[in-house]
Amino acid sequence: MNDEHRATDEYLEGSADLLREACVTGRRFTRLELDARRDAGERAAEAGIGLRALVRDHLALARDIQPQLPVRELPYLLGALQQAVDAFAEGYERAQQQAVRQQEAARREFIDDLLYGGSDLGRLAERAERFGLRLSQAHAVAVAQGPEPYGDGYSTVRSVEAAVLSRFGNRSILLTTKEGRLICVASGDQPEVLAYFAKQAYAATDGGLVAIGRTHQGAGGVVHSYEEALNALDLARRIALEGPVLYAADLLVYPVLGRDRQAMADLVDTVLGPLKQARGGARPLIDTLHAYFDAGCVATDAARQLSLSVRAFTYRLERIHKLTGADPGDPRHRYTLQTAVIGARLLDWQPNKQ
Repeated sequence: MNDEHRATDEYLEGSADLLREACVTGRRFTRLELDARRDAGERAAEAGIGLRALVRDHLALARDIQPQLPVRELPYLLGALQQAVDAFAEGYERAQQQAVRQQEAARREFIDDLLYGGSDLGRLAERAERFGLRLSQAHAVAVAQGPEPYGDGYSTVRSVEAAVLSRFGNRSILLTTKEGRLICVASGDQPEVLAYFAKQAYAATDGGLVAIGRTHQGAGGVVHSYEEALNALDLARRIALEGPVLYAADLLVYPVLGRDRQAMADLVDTVLGPLKQARGGARPLIDTLHAYFDAGCVATDAARQLSLSVRAFTYRLERIHKLTGADPGDPRHRYTLQTAVIGARLLDWQPNKQ
């Protein structure tokens, strides 16, 4: 008898007697007998024995019994074997499902601790190695947000994960979901992984937005990079930044400008407040400034963006100059106006409210 058969013997113990008795009496198994078969299946799954080998040994057992049975009892053998294998497989699958649930729970707990920093860093680093991460290295985090929230098991999540892992393999990459967003954690020396993730996530989410945090060292660095990516997404929502990919490193000026809210509010009111005197209110002129600065101060491009003629757009710039005293075309005034426009976005300034 080989090692594989010896390993399965323990879980088939009593099965031969059960099959013989069922053939002699023609009865079905009792509830207790079926439960015993289910328990044996669970124990076999927990021991890591393959189900194929176990089913094969059930069949071999039936073949060994068959010659010992009278002809009148043979018709009952197949039905009894079916009951035994079915109950055994049910217990086996139940144990596997429980193991999967436990693994998923452990993975979710790890991800929560990793992204929120709510665990001992030493223990977190030990757990991270089970999921392919070495937290002693530097990492960066990308967060993708689509028009609809996404969760584990969604086809979108599976397609993005399959695309990334098929290209780069499982080299210090963690893909998951959190609060309806897709998240990719990758080693800091592999920026191409996050760039590819961003490309795939943008395509899979039908025009979503992806933010990539800066690279930071250690377990705390993952949290820092994740928060930067979230802040970039929030900033994009508040001030209508265009994607599809935002890099936190490119947006550092915004939190600096918004750090002193009172000073920024004073600047916005002082510089842009006079635009409230314009016919139709300040909003059209502020939109004009937005378009002008977004177009790199090229009036023809900005006019096209607003569906205006160049002449009408130029007239608006002149009105802004007259009302505020600051000329958008003058480099000396441009920085003040642009900072005020950014501040208005950051503060969600409503010029038409009194």
